[in-house]
Amino acid sequence: MQVTAVNHAEESTAPNNTNAGKNKNAKKGFASMSMEKKRAIASAGGKAAHKNGNAHKFDSAKAIEAGRKGGQAISRNREHMAMIGKKGGENRSKKTGQKQYGDLVQGRAGTE
Repeated sequence: MQVTAVNHAEESTAPNNTNAGKNKNAKKGFASMSMEKKRAIASAGGKAAHKNGNAHKFDSAKAIEAGRKGGQAISRNREHMAMIGKKGGENRSKKTGQKQYGDLVQGRAGTE
């Protein structure tokens, strides 16, 4: 039995390589499809989901619950809430010309 050495470097540059001459950045799958084709596939998937009864139905009760959960999650960040409250107050005073409470307390009202 005779064993021969194989040079793998030569194999990878062989002309019959399936990746030879292809663009590595070429679009594949959904990225290569037109918007119409993607829309048709998505539509068929949605119809099939409704037919099988496992499509998601988002009603107003679920929307209320989602909003409540989101509000609870964001309001845990007190620093963030303070920042958006401050911005809201600053914007209100710009629109109405009213002085902010801090300006009134510290005697800066009318010092513009």
